[in-house]
Amino acid sequence: MYDMLMGGVASSLATGLGALPVFFFKTVSHRWKDILLAFTAGVMVAASTYGLIPSALKLSNMLVLTIGVLLGTLVLTLLEKIVPHVDPEHNSEGQQRLLEQNGFGVELGGKALLFLAAMTLHNIPEGLSVGVGYSSSDETLGPIVAISMGLQNAPEGFLTALFLVTQGVKRWPAFLFAFITGVLELLSCIVGYHLTAFVSGLIPYGLAFAGGAMLFIVYKELIPESHGHGHERPATFGFILGLLLMIGLSEWLG
Repeated sequence: MYDMLMGGVASSLATGLGALPVFFFKTVSHRWKDILLAFTAGVMVAASTYGLIPSALKLSNMLVLTIGVLLGTLVLTLLEKIVPHVDPEHNSEGQQRLLEQNGFGVELGGKALLFLAAMTLHNIPEGLSVGVGYSSSDETLGPIVAISMGLQNAPEGFLTALFLVTQGVKRWPAFLFAFITGVLELLSCIVGYHLTAFVSGLIPYGLAFAGGAMLFIVYKELIPESHGHGHERPATFGFILGLLLMIGLSEWLG
């Protein structure tokens, strides 16, 4: 339990740490944005295919793995349809800007609210994967998943805060909103840990579910976003570097 909390807190705090540069940079080029997104995709692919999926197979069989991966994919698909959100680079420029008041006393435009919803969709399965990893009998899996999530949370936190700033949100509230998305990931981590810790038969399903959800995010969100502005080659190198870094960390910890 203690190890899970430490891993979940560290992974979640990486989102806030990644958002800190927003106080110094108001904009970032499409080139670097695409590289960061592709790096994140590489880290998540390695965590899923090199950690979560093999561990699920080790604890069960191909049928359980298939069910879990498909469930993760289907749940993310349903969440995407139920929770309204837009990708920041693909929404219509003519979309009406709707201002809504929130608890921080800050006015958020419609784009900003929808983008935050998208980030929440990303963070829920990531937190679940960390919690499930610590529930596994493989003692190295939890730290590996937590590190992978932390590595991808840092650029995600920066991009979230940066997007909010470009939508007119002041820097302190933008940082706080990005930080809160990390807190939500910690909560889902605790849920994932307790769910599988008390029902041990769910652990391989949970591992496969988290792997499927992460692969959905990579293919549906991150890779298309990183290839939409003419920087496919540097983004590809970013993906490979993220993949190799995560595999190297897995070998080091394992």
